[in-house]
Amino acid sequence: MTLSLQIFQFILSGLTTGSTYALIAIGFSLIHNATGIVNFAQGEFVMLGGMFMITFYTFLELPMLPAFFLTIFSVAVVGLLLEQGPIRRAKSKEILILVMITVGASISIKGLSMILWGKNPMTLPSFSGEAPLVFLGAAVMPQSIWIFGITVGVVAALNYFFKGTMTGKAMRAVAASRRSAVLTGIPVDRMILLSFTLSGALGAVAGIILTPITTTSYDVGVMLGLKGFSAAILGGYGSMPGAVAGGLLLGVLESLAAGLISSEYKDALAFLILLTALFFKPSGILGSGRLRRV
Repeated sequence: MTLSLQIFQFILSGLTTGSTYALIAIGFSLIHNATGIVNFAQGEFVMLGGMFMITFYTFLELPMLPAFFLTIFSVAVVGLLLEQGPIRRAKSKEILILVMITVGASISIKGLSMILWGKNPMTLPSFSGEAPLVFLGAAVMPQSIWIFGITVGVVAALNYFFKGTMTGKAMRAVAASRRSAVLTGIPVDRMILLSFTLSGALGAVAGIILTPITTTSYDVGVMLGLKGFSAAILGGYGSMPGAVAGGLLLGVLESLAAGLISSEYKDALAFLILLTALFFKPSGILGSGRLRRV
């Protein structure tokens, strides 16, 4: 295999993992735009997506499609309960306090998952077989096509939701100015609740589509969450197009580093990119040019 073909292969692999990073990054952006906080439990939503899907599809032997939507619903409920419980009932609404609540929620979800599912890694079968397809000389796994296709579909649906529905426009209004949204009669608390619910659903989708090409266990959420956060910062924190661009770029750079240098540096690259982005361009690739509290 020539070097150019190897690089093309790495890019395709990077787009696969980058698609899941994009979904995680969008989840971070949704909650940040509604509340101004960083939800460090976002990675646990991804882990729960894989775990619930394994439970419904493998253990309970439900058909794949019902298991898929039941998993999304289940993790969305977890996001809803996080907002309805500790976030909304917190006596202090200081950003730092709320962020620490999400850290505590992450640790709690991780601990409960270890009790429920154990410590052994688990996986899911591919959605449509394991035989690779050939695209311009590079091997592409069928699951990679599912991942990219589902991500495109989710992003398109979100784009329509935010631009074509009244609820989506209300969420955008809250993101633009929470005070102005209150004055115009928009139910801000309901929009915040919806942002946590949608973030849980997005995390579930990422976990479901990623698990067949990797493995999942109770402790994978932390690293996936940090990579999604890095993607959000890289693209422009709070920007949905930025989250998509940051996720795909991070996935490609990570794959190239693993293939051309060493896989030992794959995880470290995400943190290096995060620090570089914060130092040289904290607003991100598609950010507004300044960081602001909304």
